[in-house]
Amino acid sequence: MALKRKIGWIVLLALAIVIKVISLFPAFVEKYYSLGFYPFISRIQRLLLGWIPFSIGDIFYGVIALYLVVMFVRFIRSAFRKELTRKYFYKLVLDFVYAWLVVYVYFNLAWGLNYNRLGITDQLQIEVKKYSTEDLTTLTDTIIHRLNGTYNASLQTRNDMHKKRTLFKRAFEAYDATSKDYPFLTYKTKSVKPSIYSYFGDYFGFTGYYNPFSGEAQVNTTVPLFVQPFTTCHEMGHQMGYAKENEANFAGFLSAKASSDSAFLYSLYFDLYSYCMRDLLRRDTVIGNRLKKELLPGVKNDFLELRKFYAQYANPFEPLITKMYGQYLKANEQPVGMMSYNEVVGMIIAYTKKYGMQAL
Repeated sequence: MALKRKIGWIVLLALAIVIKVISLFPAFVEKYYSLGFYPFISRIQRLLLGWIPFSIGDIFYGVIALYLVVMFVRFIRSAFRKELTRKYFYKLVLDFVYAWLVVYVYFNLAWGLNYNRLGITDQLQIEVKKYSTEDLTTLTDTIIHRLNGTYNASLQTRNDMHKKRTLFKRAFEAYDATSKDYPFLTYKTKSVKPSIYSYFGDYFGFTGYYNPFSGEAQVNTTVPLFVQPFTTCHEMGHQMGYAKENEANFAGFLSAKASSDSAFLYSLYFDLYSYCMRDLLRRDTVIGNRLKKELLPGVKNDFLELRKFYAQYANPFEPLITKMYGQYLKANEQPVGMMSYNEVVGMIIAYTKKYGMQAL
């Protein structure tokens, strides 16, 4: 093994150990990483790539995928030629572990340690507790009224979301508005882009994602327009350093509700209603079904449109992708997996108990 490679192993292993130890101390992560190092490194990422109109991170993912395909083809070819020696496998394993260490270290330094921070509830000084069905019913009923109340006005600006510059500009404005009350949500140096893989996302079930390797937030721009505003705010929440899905949802909630655009408000309450109703129907189907009837016909049509949209892309791979992503979430401090998105309900109930239901 060459000297340079040995040094690489030592540095990577040392950094991996340090990262793991630091991750055990959320207060340290919050103070020195999430509020210290991360804003600096993420700002550099966005300064370097934010001005480019397309996603460099998506191209990076594409190149990696192509490389893996080429390597797999070479492996199969070597197998047929009976060239797979013990030395070959030894080198293959070493190369894999080395590459994994590089990804692990960069991922955590560039963003991943945010999974271990104290988070947005600590910044707001709210305590999330177990909530009652009565609390959930009250919240769901209020959200339904907000959803119905913003529906007609949202139709006037919904079509504006076809222009992605407009969509992203209004998302930036929403964060600017909420930063007046919550300075920790001040968003600087823009880098939000349409996903190059939006149509693939329709088959795999994602509406957006954050790329920690490039610092770009990507939005699936092929899904129904009324979904896109809140998705954009959610992904910007990831950019702000809120790695956990419930926290990105909550950052999205605080920003979208500060928007002056009815399409953003409607998108927010549409999303929150889905989380609340899913929870409520698990607890009490009678109350849940009664509240569902209160939705305006137009709102019901939007839910129907969304179901039809995903139905046309249904495929046997989507559940597998969802399960794999759920395992990724569990491996990153979110033990309930995909249900971590839904945990925003408890956070909002805690928020309304502190600030009142009018703050919704």
